[in-house]
Amino acid sequence: MNESPHERIARNEALFRDVNEAIERGRWQGEEDSLTAFRCECGRLGCTDLIELTPREYEQIRTDPRRFALANGHQMPEVEEIVERHLRYLVVRKVGNAGEVAQRRNPRR
Repeated sequence: MNESPHERIARNEALFRDVNEAIERGRWQGEEDSLTAFRCECGRLGCTDLIELTPREYEQIRTDPRRFALANGHQMPEVEEIVERHLRYLVVRKVGNAGEVAQRRNPRR
């Protein structure tokens, strides 16, 4: 399968989302409002940035499988649009082929 650059970016971002899903599962019940370090879910090669979110904030982002949490300034306008801006992070929504890949790779079916 010949993958477009946008599809590769979306696939990489979905892998980071899988890491964050595991981080969230490891939280104790009752810590929904405690800040936790999550991986930036951007498509930049080599990005190792952490962003602070509460599990409740992360759950809100995950209500749409095309939405991802990114470090400020890590957005890629060619594959996503900013839907929320926060002091600690951005929420983007994948569009086009990247959005389709994100939806297909959603670990929450």
